[in-house]
Amino acid sequence: MISDTLNTATHRLNATRTPYAIATVIRTVGATAAKPGARALILADGTISEGWIGGGCVRGAVARAAQSALAEGTPRLISIQPDEDLTAQGLTPGEHHQGRDIARNGCPSKGAMEIFVEPVLPRPELVILGASPVALALATLAQPFGFDITTPDTQPDSGPLPAANHARMVVIATQGAGDLDALRTALASDADYIGFVASRRKFTTLAARLDATPETLARVHSPAGLAINAVTPEEIALSILAQIVQHRRQGQRQT
Repeated sequence: MISDTLNTATHRLNATRTPYAIATVIRTVGATAAKPGARALILADGTISEGWIGGGCVRGAVARAAQSALAEGTPRLISIQPDEDLTAQGLTPGEHHQGRDIARNGCPSKGAMEIFVEPVLPRPELVILGASPVALALATLAQPFGFDITTPDTQPDSGPLPAANHARMVVIATQGAGDLDALRTALASDADYIGFVASRRKFTTLAARLDATPETLARVHSPAGLAINAVTPEEIALSILAQIVQHRRQGQRQT
């Protein structure tokens, strides 16, 4: 029953593009309330929404791990142990040791357990405003790259974009068909990236008609795309997609 309820909840969260984490007990030693295989669904604020992995002795540690996992986009492994075990190993609650987040079990049971916390994040959204050849080429080219591709309307005055709780990239490829309205829509959104398919001169002219600060206008990449001497719509789409990937992955690679 718990599994069915948890599955239903995950389907609902996935449908609404809401981030969450799944915590799974993978190992226990001694007396513990939850056993290996126990699972729980944890929301972004640390609330356990469905399932069960133990009482108050573990919930705080799991909530903190879930929030960190969601913020960083990487799984966490928690090792919850009683004081005497931590002391014997020279470990301190809160430290990260050998790939594990160390936490204290203050319950009388004195059991130990390890819990794997996996974040489940919505796929990044690519919003393409416009129906130009570049817009169509970009929508096709981006499909294998893990984006949820959104084209709200072929008309650039389709209104504000809904609030996002996930990464969102907006590309304006209206190419003369309502550029100003599309720019207003993009700048009013919480987009992580905004690209405008137009010359720098054209953007400067349009920017003078926008009631926006220099800091706001600086969010726009114009002309959109990396400088690869692109000419055809497909080549321009490739340069834009490359810039989006560069922006999305910036700071993630480790040397």
